[in-house]
Amino acid sequence: MLKENLILKWVHRFGIDSLNDLLIHSSIQKENQREEENQEQISLIDEVHEENQEQISLIDEVHEENQEQISLIDEVHEENQEQISLIDEVHEENQEQISLIDEVHKENQEQISLIDEVHEENQEQISLIDEVHEENQEQIKLELLKTFENIEETKWESSGLENASSNGISNKNQNSNKINQFTETPKLPLPYIKNLRKWINNDKKAS
Repeated sequence: MLKENLILKWVHRFGIDSLNDLLIHSSIQKENQREEENQEQISLIDEVHEENQEQISLIDEVHEENQEQISLIDEVHEENQEQISLIDEVHEENQEQISLIDEVHKENQEQISLIDEVHEENQEQISLIDEVHEENQEQIKLELLKTFENIEETKWESSGLENASSNGISNKNQNSNKINQFTETPKLPLPYIKNLRKWINNDKKAS
C-alpha cells in the first residue's frame, strides 16, 4: 500500500511521463551498475589469473631447480657408490696382504725355532767333542807314560840295577820332557762323527 501511494502522489504531482522516465532511468542505471560490477569482477579475475600465472611460473622454476638438485644428488650418490666399491676393494686387498704377512711371520717363527734347535744340538755336539778331546788327551798321556815306563823297565833289565838306576833318573826327565812336548802340541779339530754320543759310549765300554 505504501508503494502504491507513493506512485500515485508522484504521478499526480509530476505526471505519468515523469514516472516512465524514472523507471527507464532507474533500469539503465541498474544495468550500468551491473556492467560496472561485472567489469570490476573481470578485472579482479584477470588480476587473480595473472597472479596465478606468476605463481605457476614460480612453481615451474622451483620444480626445475628441484629436478636439477635431484640430478646432482643422483650424480653424487653414484660417485659415492663408486668410492664405496673402491674402498671395499682396497679393504679386501689389505686383508689378503695381512693374511700373507701372518703366514710369512708364522713361517719365520718356525724357521727360528728350527734354527734354535739346530744351534742347541750344535752346542751339545761341541760340548761332547770337547769332552772327547779332553779324554783323548788324558788317554794319550797315560799311554805315553806306560810306553816310557815299559822302555825304562826293559833298559833296567838289560843294563843292570846300578846302570838302570842312574840312567832311569835321566830317562824320567827326558820322558817327562817328551810327554810335555806331546801334550803341548796344538789341538787339531776333530772330524765330524755321526752319532757322536753312541761312539763315545762304545769307546768308554771298550776302555
